[in-house]
Amino acid sequence: MRVVEVTAYGGPEVLNMARRPEPEAGDVPGKVRVRLKAAGVAVADMRIRAGYYADELDPLRPPFVLGTDFAGRLLDPAPGPTGTLPAGTRVAGFVPWFTERTGEGTYAEVIRVDPEWLAPIADEVDFTQAASVPLAAVTAQQGLGVLDLPAGATLLVTGASGVVGRFAVQFASAAGLEVVAVAHEGDESELKVLGAKHCVTRGEPADVLSQVLAAVPDRVDGVFDGALIGSPVLSAVKDGGAFVALAKDRTPDPERDIRVDTVFGRPDPTELAAIFQKVADRELITRVADVMPLEEAAEAHRRAEAGRRPGRIVLMI
Repeated sequence: MRVVEVTAYGGPEVLNMARRPEPEAGDVPGKVRVRLKAAGVAVADMRIRAGYYADELDPLRPPFVLGTDFAGRLLDPAPGPTGTLPAGTRVAGFVPWFTERTGEGTYAEVIRVDPEWLAPIADEVDFTQAASVPLAAVTAQQGLGVLDLPAGATLLVTGASGVVGRFAVQFASAAGLEVVAVAHEGDESELKVLGAKHCVTRGEPADVLSQVLAAVPDRVDGVFDGALIGSPVLSAVKDGGAFVALAKDRTPDPERDIRVDTVFGRPDPTELAAIFQKVADRELITRVADVMPLEEAAEAHRRAEAGRRPGRIVLMI
């Protein structure tokens, strides 16, 4: 089968097409096979490829296959949230790549996954759309769960123009929170449609902080730090508030009784099924920036790194 391998740590040029044996049914106990139709390209993929986590991943070294988000069809029956999913079922989900550290990602035609990592998707959700959702939506939802803010509380979402941030805005608004979104200039109208009450322009942390305090003089009850700003926006949180970061190296030290946590999306089939149903019912909006063939994975990384792109880049397989 075709895969895209990271052949060495470096720039997009280290991504190369290769051939690997296709997995066979039952060759890894507890895993089922999925023939992929689409795979998402995430920021984490680019950071892994560039070698930012080389020491943490050791002894795993190139060549390996990147990729977390996927959508396709089951090749083997798999247990699901409401019963056994037969072979041929349309499914989507994500591989906890960094936790597993096997080097088996989703830039491939066929993957082996734990049934806990996936859920069925409705016919109304196309594979491209489905592959843009899983990890980002689960991370947003679980991060809000950790914040545990009551309805009516104020929440600052940094990186609201990004894939995770857009989901955080939607979930927070649906939960009755008053959302202050830090957005790229020009995205304000769209984010207000998604549920943001206030929008401030992304820029230097001090400028962001001053805009937030102008919109919410009493400071916010919590922060979902999708932009990985870290400590500088902790000043925007009330004493006794809450702060969630998406990376350990950008998690500030707690102060003023502010609860500080780091969140990494964990697969949950029931949660995934509910999210995909919201997508099917158009209660949750996703955006795809580009659709490119698997063979152009290197170009997909170049485009993603070249600057802001509104949505997830998806590889068709």
